[in-house]
Amino acid sequence: MSRERSAAEQQIADLLRTARRSLHLSVAFLSRMDGTTQHLEVVDTRVPVLVQEGAQVRQDTSFCQAILDGRLPTVIEDVRRHPLAMSLPAARIPRIRSYVSTPVRLSDGSLYGTFCAFGFTSDKQLGPRDEALMQVLASAAAVVIEPEVRSQQRRVAIGDRLGPVIEDGGPAVVVQPIVDLASGARVGVEALSRFPAAWGLPPDEVFAEAHSIGLGHRLELLALQRAAAHLDRLGGYVAMNVSPATLLTPEFGVLLAGLPLPRVLLELSEHDAVQDYDALAAVLDPLRARGLRLAIDDVGAGFSSLRHIVVTAPDVIKIDRSVVTGLGTDPVLSTLVRSLVTFGHGCGATVVAEGVETAADAVALHAAGVDLGQGWFFGRPGPPEALAPPALAPRVAVGARTG
Repeated sequence: MSRERSAAEQQIADLLRTARRSLHLSVAFLSRMDGTTQHLEVVDTRVPVLVQEGAQVRQDTSFCQAILDGRLPTVIEDVRRHPLAMSLPAARIPRIRSYVSTPVRLSDGSLYGTFCAFGFTSDKQLGPRDEALMQVLASAAAVVIEPEVRSQQRRVAIGDRLGPVIEDGGPAVVVQPIVDLASGARVGVEALSRFPAAWGLPPDEVFAEAHSIGLGHRLELLALQRAAAHLDRLGGYVAMNVSPATLLTPEFGVLLAGLPLPRVLLELSEHDAVQDYDALAAVLDPLRARGLRLAIDDVGAGFSSLRHIVVTAPDVIKIDRSVVTGLGTDPVLSTLVRSLVTFGHGCGATVVAEGVETAADAVALHAAGVDLGQGWFFGRPGPPEALAPPALAPRVAVGARTG
């Protein structure tokens, strides 16, 4: 039984059928030319025994390549009139006698392959009109083909880019201090993945790309392993980021089973959709019973975090930097932060503010009741050895809380 065609392949098949019937020929096909081999990707034929989808021929022995090279005409009424054509294998098997071929080019002008039709008898009626029809149909086929071609090129490019990183054990992992706003003491760090600067992509986009080609779980797990390695080098806790989908993999459970869980804070992003909260709880509950703490990240950047918080009852909520920046001079942001603090504390969670860049931010956050801060004011992401000793963390004159 032949495989089921995709929607795009069926569209191509319909175009081929139009070509075959309009030209009164026996077979029409779309081929992809890779430089050495001609691949018959979609075929419309009255004689499926002779010509089948998936067939491959040497490109340099094909009618199509000879036509592309200009050694044969685009429209061949009778193959027997062309010695070169008669010397090619297709003149004998499947004994082609009439042939029409036109290139399929993508929007950037690159050659994808050919759009062809042929018959097993000569056809003196074939001419310029038929060539023009094939060109129109080939252009339509190119429009159908291009999205998948570009998607495949994207997958290959992502895989080629990520391959060396994965082979090297995963992304580089740096840490950023998390500080008690009241005392200035460092209580933990967040482990952050870093990829080559030449890529020009933030980590969340890299992980999203990895997931789009089936490498996301592996890349996340490698990042978690490297983050976990910092537990032996630092005091306090280490916050590690994971997507809900990776959290549900068996490999994640194996990794977490070997860690000192009371020193691990697992962060789920506000932006990461949770498809099955029951499945999430089934994985997290035993780990949390052994001391693992759960954080919801990016709170305030959208709406789904509130559902995350209500359903998962996290130990920590992290206020997004977009809410923190300008807090000291923006009464609307100040009101929002106070509301999030009240909500978080009411749920029994510690409240952490991300993106703290100035002493004024730290003062305003402390005044609003935020417990911990993270941001450039306390230290930029870097290797563990670059962290200031906890006693030397930046101090701010917080004064008395108000409200």
